[in-house]
Amino acid sequence: MKTMQWHRAALAVLLVGLLGTTAAQQSPPVELRMQATAPPGTPWARYVTEWAKNLETLTQGSVVLKAGPYGSEQDTIQQMARGRLDMGTWSLNGAALLVPELSLLQLPFYFSGLDELHCVLDKNLDQTVTELLASKGVRLTGWNAAGVVHIIGKKAYVQPADLAGLKSGTFGTRAYATFWSAMGTSPKPVPTTEVGSAFQTGLIDVAANVPMVYVAAGIGKVAPVMTRVSITPAPLLSLMSQQSWERLTPAQREALERARPALDRDVVRGFEETLLERHKQGGGQVVDLTPAQRATWRAAAAPLWPDMVKELGPEGERLFQQMEAGRAACQKPN
Repeated sequence: MKTMQWHRAALAVLLVGLLGTTAAQQSPPVELRMQATAPPGTPWARYVTEWAKNLETLTQGSVVLKAGPYGSEQDTIQQMARGRLDMGTWSLNGAALLVPELSLLQLPFYFSGLDELHCVLDKNLDQTVTELLASKGVRLTGWNAAGVVHIIGKKAYVQPADLAGLKSGTFGTRAYATFWSAMGTSPKPVPTTEVGSAFQTGLIDVAANVPMVYVAAGIGKVAPVMTRVSITPAPLLSLMSQQSWERLTPAQREALERARPALDRDVVRGFEETLLERHKQGGGQVVDLTPAQRATWRAAAAPLWPDMVKELGPEGERLFQQMEAGRAACQKPN
């Protein structure tokens, strides 16, 4: 009798286990909605595709990324912070809508380029930026690069005086508008998607953008000259809602982080050069400045920095001091 009862109990346990396994197998996968707007065929689009593929492999399909454009940068950054969108990649302009102090990472002509910016982030700023975003319910998962912002128009602009009296198109943080005003232009807010038409209609004479957008969006056809002044590097932030992160199991979190690929900055540079070469072959022009010419631009922009920092209050002052310390550390020989 006891033996039969034992067999019945064992059978019940086995059935519960089998049913539990079947239910788990039939449960729908966890979907993470990811904001991604990179044009197909670019390193940034391949980065998203590879991340999604790696995650599906690591989790055997139990967690999937649903990447796509879910709206404008301004709208989606807020949705992500509230947990209505899970994750994505945003420019500093977008991130600064949550943490205004981050706009200081785009002070005009402050950094020499992407290498210096990432060195400062690694040495002195990564933890601070992580904490500032965490205070808004957002998790920083990594940094990428969109390239470097240069001046675009129908002629070359090799010195600040060349801008006097022009109509400039500006977007993003107030730092850009302040810079254009100080250079003697009349700044006009123009969304990135409307820059090409703004040149065509004569609304603007000059603007600034990264090579990827400049060439891929066809802006180079109506503003055929890019002057590589290196106004500011354009980092991208991979962010995730803390609410979405907490909904994942520890194993799913580990898989998500392991699945994220690296995006080599040399790949970004190489892609930029490919795009600009295509631009030149199509009749466009790319003008490179000498170090002395760029120093003239930096000297004109540097007096603007203190007021830009002051506008952002104590947290802005703190972040800028860390930027200064980071630059000093990065300039020291190893």
